[in-house]
Amino acid sequence: MDVVDAIKIRRAKRAISDRPVEDEKIEALVEAARLSASCNNNQPWRIVIAKGPESLKMVKDGLSKGNVWATRAPVILVVLAKPSDDCQLSDRRDYYLFSTGLAIGQLELRATELGLIAHPIAGFDPLKIKQALGIPEEYVLITLVIVAYYSGDESLMSDKQKAIEPNRPERKPIGENFFLDRWGTPFH
Repeated sequence: MDVVDAIKIRRAKRAISDRPVEDEKIEALVEAARLSASCNNNQPWRIVIAKGPESLKMVKDGLSKGNVWATRAPVILVVLAKPSDDCQLSDRRDYYLFSTGLAIGQLELRATELGLIAHPIAGFDPLKIKQALGIPEEYVLITLVIVAYYSGDESLMSDKQKAIEPNRPERKPIGENFFLDRWGTPFH
């Protein structure tokens, strides 16, 4: 699969399986993130791979009610970074979030290529998870990435989630987000 295909078919699905993810596939995801670009090659991301029963339970205990579907996940990536580990510019452009986002974007595409779902979520209690996993206070828990195989089993999903699962969510028109030469001049 080439990168264009991975971009087109990548989806943050919720109907996941508890089938274990092979170690070599986890290694491939790690390598995809590791090779990502970052400001001055600082590589600010830190990722705790919750795979064992104890660490998975601790992370799952911190999920919000809207993410109960993620309790099936055989692997959850706890994605962290701290501002001082990446470029901090005088105009408040702290690059640690951008650099870490690039790494996770690459990881998502590699997961798609490997037949996996890699679904980043924001619904969790960061303090509870950081404390449970012994993560230092200065790190920002940016996202959890739910890594699993797709199953089609929607039994742990809300009605709203079931309604949006089958189709890719609508994208905004290009001219709403992309401008040509000046702000407000739509690219298309």
